[in-house]
Amino acid sequence: MTDSLKSEGDLTGLRILVVEDEAAISLLLEDMLLDFGCEVIGPAARLSAALDAVAREQMDLAILDVNVAGEPIYPVAEALAERSIPFVFSTGYGSAGIRDAFRDRPVLQKPFAQHDLKQKLILARNKSAS
Repeated sequence: MTDSLKSEGDLTGLRILVVEDEAAISLLLEDMLLDFGCEVIGPAARLSAALDAVAREQMDLAILDVNVAGEPIYPVAEALAERSIPFVFSTGYGSAGIRDAFRDRPVLQKPFAQHDLKQKLILARNKSAS
């Protein structure tokens, strides 16, 4: 579905990669995204699985846990940036824990509500379109 056919707040039909190693958070994200009408890719609980998904899958957006099974997510963020795929960081530490190179990306603070998730995804998509 092309962005020109979507209203600014509509996420229906978007393919979103979820990278999250906590099963409960991963399930919560998946449920919320399905409620928005999105198609969930993953979830990937390991850095290698996330990198593989970025290389193989078509996606519109990604949600990246900053620390996945003890590994920093930045190789995945770099791969997404190279493909011009917008993404949102998800972290319990706030934006202070984000590398300087990615400080312009939206940060979803854990714990989060469905409204917060939607706003961050819309922000990421709109920033990439501008």
